[in-house]
Amino acid sequence: MSRAEFKALAAQGYNRIPLMRILQADLDTPLSLYLKLANKPNSFLLESVVGGERFGRYSFIGLPAKTRIEARDREISVIDDGRLVESFTGDPLAFAEGYLARFKVALTPELPRFCGGLAGYFGYDTVRHIEPRLATETAKQKSDPIGVPDIVLLLTEQLAVIDNLAGHLYLVVYADPTVSDQTLDQSFDNAMAALDQLESKLVAPVVAPRS
Repeated sequence: MSRAEFKALAAQGYNRIPLMRILQADLDTPLSLYLKLANKPNSFLLESVVGGERFGRYSFIGLPAKTRIEARDREISVIDDGRLVESFTGDPLAFAEGYLARFKVALTPELPRFCGGLAGYFGYDTVRHIEPRLATETAKQKSDPIGVPDIVLLLTEQLAVIDNLAGHLYLVVYADPTVSDQTLDQSFDNAMAALDQLESKLVAPVVAPRS
C-alpha cells in the first residue's frame, strides 16, 4: 500500500488500515516462525486442519497483543498495555460484539482470509451467557478452582499468516490514522517500521524453548 492510498482510506473514515508485506517462507515452519516473531505472552499460533487429520493450507500467528478483553462471569475488563482502561458488568458476548464494532477496518482483496481482530478462548462456563437456565443452576454451585477468566480475547493488530501451499508469508500490521498525537504520515511510517522490524526477526536463529 502506498502512502497516498493510506491517506485516501483514512479520509474515508477507516480507523484501522492494514499494511501488508508478502515474503517467501519455504525455509521455515509455522513453529519456527512463531518462535522468531511472537514467543511471548498474549500471542497465539493457530493451524487450519482439514478433516481433523490433514494440515490445512494456512497457519496464523498472532503477535503479542497490547489490548485484551477478560470476562469473569458478568464482570468484563479491557486491559491495555497492562492497565485496566475499561470495565463493564453485563453480557460478555454482547460486549465483545460491540467492542469489535468500534473498529472500521479497511479490508482489501489481497488480505488473507483471517487478518486480525479478536482471537482467544471461550471457557466452558460461557454457556451460562447463552442458556439462561444453566446460568441459574450453575450460580448455585459457583466455584472457580483454577482462577482463570471465563473468556479471554486478544485484539490482534499484528499478524503473520503462512500459506503452506504457496510457501508465502504475509506480515500484516494495522495502523490507526486517528491517533491524536500523530500525523497521517507518522502513522504510516510507524506501521512500515513495524513491518521492517518483523522482517528483520526472520533472519534471527530460532531459540528453542526449554522443556
